[in-house]
Amino acid sequence: MQRQIKLSQGSLIIASFAAIYFIWGSTYLFNYFAIQDIPPFLMAGSRFLVAGAILYAITSARGAGKPTRRQWGAAARMGFLFLALGTGGTVWAEQWVDTGIAALIIAFQPLMVVFMMWMLFAKRPSAMVMAGVALGVVGMVLLVGQQQFVTDRDTLTGMLVIIGSMTSWCYGSVTLSKADLPPDRLQSSAMQMLMGGSILLVLALLSGDGTRFEPSLLTWKAGLSWLFLVVFGSLVAFSAFTYLLQHVSPDKVATSNYVNPVVALFLGWAFNDELITRQSILSALLMLAGVFFINSRLQVKGKPPQAGSVPRVTRRRKVAGMAR
Repeated sequence: MQRQIKLSQGSLIIASFAAIYFIWGSTYLFNYFAIQDIPPFLMAGSRFLVAGAILYAITSARGAGKPTRRQWGAAARMGFLFLALGTGGTVWAEQWVDTGIAALIIAFQPLMVVFMMWMLFAKRPSAMVMAGVALGVVGMVLLVGQQQFVTDRDTLTGMLVIIGSMTSWCYGSVTLSKADLPPDRLQSSAMQMLMGGSILLVLALLSGDGTRFEPSLLTWKAGLSWLFLVVFGSLVAFSAFTYLLQHVSPDKVATSNYVNPVVALFLGWAFNDELITRQSILSALLMLAGVFFINSRLQVKGKPPQAGSVPRVTRRRKVAGMAR
């Protein structure tokens, strides 16, 4: 019986790694497919609102406590940083930026976390971490400096928005431990999805996304992409992420930082006719090498992680990756 349980747990761990590697790596492409027929803020907002409602119902059914007003306020703040600005801005930018390039820019996230921890909390990084940051900066310069991709002002604006979205996500990740969120990770994540999704839907109304959406013109490709993002991107992959954090070390979970951009680049090239240049490959190698150095050395103090589907800053643990 014990052998069967171990085998079952091992299989779940393998399946969970496959989920965070390939599902999260594919969300960039499915976001692009979905926004071809559903305006970006409306698409992202409805995705998170539906996923959050399902997840909240599950946590309530299994006996999670009733959140306080203060906890809902904290969930709104984190949902704004992580989902409204973090994910919503990236989805909006994918109207002009290739999905693989967007994923590579996001791969810079662990490097920015190091910089913010240094600037905001005076946590000076080690020489190894500084080397990782230097490699990442060089890789980012090589990536965004390619004329093949920055073909017009819209593309440049999109790249800058993705960098801004990543900055918002990183700021949320380094301040997460101070947020008064429920101890139940699933409930906390559901609340952030509900609040972040609601904020995105308000942005959709203000920006006119709602009036531009024509349900009668919705193609099966965009509809199935939205459904994939709800079921697999927000629920299945997040559950796998939470399961892994409970059963393996965070530095192993953080390996998704290396795999997701590679998956996104390949899928964009294979299914969306996106260009992969030698300079993009070189910049990817430099940034991922920087992430490797950081994850191999960085240790940050803080409370245990409380929110799901976000980068983790945990006590005496390394920074895990971000979820999309």
